[in-house]
Amino acid sequence: MKRTFPVLGLTALITLTAGCAASPALQREALLVTAPDRYTIPAVEPEVQPEWWLGFESPGMERAIAAALEHNRDLKAAAARVEQAAAAARIAGASLKPSVSAGLNGGRRKQNFIGLPIPGSGGDILSSTSTNLGVSLDISWEVDLWGRMKAGTRAAVTELKAVEADLAGARLSIAGQTAKAWLAMAEAVQQVDLAEQTVASFRDSEAIVRNRYEQGLAPSLDLRLQKTNLANAESFLAARRIGLEATSRQLQVLMGRYPGGDAAPEASLPDPPQAIPGGLPADLVSRRPDLAAAELRLIAAGYRFDLARRALYPRLVLTGSGGTSSQEFQDLLDGDFSVWSLAAGLTQPLFQGGRLRAGVDQARSASDEILARYAGAVLGAYLEVETALASEQHLADRQVALAEAAYQSTAARLLAEDRYRSGLTPFITVLESQRQSVQAESDLITARQQLLNNRIDLVLALGGGYLQEIEP
Repeated sequence: MKRTFPVLGLTALITLTAGCAASPALQREALLVTAPDRYTIPAVEPEVQPEWWLGFESPGMERAIAAALEHNRDLKAAAARVEQAAAAARIAGASLKPSVSAGLNGGRRKQNFIGLPIPGSGGDILSSTSTNLGVSLDISWEVDLWGRMKAGTRAAVTELKAVEADLAGARLSIAGQTAKAWLAMAEAVQQVDLAEQTVASFRDSEAIVRNRYEQGLAPSLDLRLQKTNLANAESFLAARRIGLEATSRQLQVLMGRYPGGDAAPEASLPDPPQAIPGGLPADLVSRRPDLAAAELRLIAAGYRFDLARRALYPRLVLTGSGGTSSQEFQDLLDGDFSVWSLAAGLTQPLFQGGRLRAGVDQARSASDEILARYAGAVLGAYLEVETALASEQHLADRQVALAEAAYQSTAARLLAEDRYRSGLTPFITVLESQRQSVQAESDLITARQQLLNNRIDLVLALGGGYLQEIEP
């Protein structure tokens, strides 16, 4: 059964994008995305688990994520962007209110009267000196006849909500990155432990081969091959330690700390959280903060289109001023010297070289771009969820197979070493069994980390965790 995903219902989106009041809907080709009712796995309804990392039951991971959410520098930058958007929304909203200002001015002027026939002046240049002092209260208000300024305010407020959704998305992303970094470091710790155990085991094997060589029971080739094996194991151990320090430093940066490389996580990877609940509804993806931000920006683009289109309409501005004006400072508070003025102006743009019309076209095209990006973001979200769900079972099967391979290869190595000591097996068989045993153990550790990482990818793709409710 198929249905049209409600988040992408273009009828509602076009209405929102068109703006408010009586603005006509933007004409665009419908971009419809058809989604299944449920994802490709069976029927319970999950509920949201905001602190999804608690499902891993790993105190070390919980502490790392808590530190990252508090100190991560990218999160602090995202929070600052929210403050900027809030200030921009307040600035946009201020245009709807009257502008009031108070003024205090003073001036002194001397004026010469030249060429005037004034009797008795004796030919001197006559002059006049005057002083003028004034105090005033000025008010200006543009009447929002067509909702132009209201559209701008709504666009700014909607953008603020989008930036807040960006912050929520950043928190989700940082938590996911930190969880993965912690798992990578835990995996590196186990790989170092395995490499150290391998070096110790190969040293014991070298002692056995050397003893047999000195007794004349083994050729020098066996001893040289084992020495080579030991040297390679020591080189591999050094490489594993480099990887551990790198992952440790990456985790510390995410936690907002200096990358000293001295983090010490638990030495074991946690078990995966509860099994994925069957029948995850397809619209669960709508909880994602990035999709919420994309939809809000689509709405804001519609308001900006309204703003650009209504800039073509006339503007009505009312102004008023009241105060006093006198030549004496003490008269400034005297009502007898009061002055006032009232004015109203209606302006209609006639010709501006096509600037306003181009602004409308630009806003329409921007809205079309955001709509297309939004539809692409939803498809990308579906891709991430379906990929994680499909990989879950394959990774689980791989882990089971590697666990069996590790068990069998370890048993084969022990048997080969015992038979070599008894002279029943050539040393080349011991070398091959040792190589396979170490490789299987290392692959098993990596597979466990990959399964945990895939579970985190699913959590992020769904916009957060889930709790499975068992229905009667």
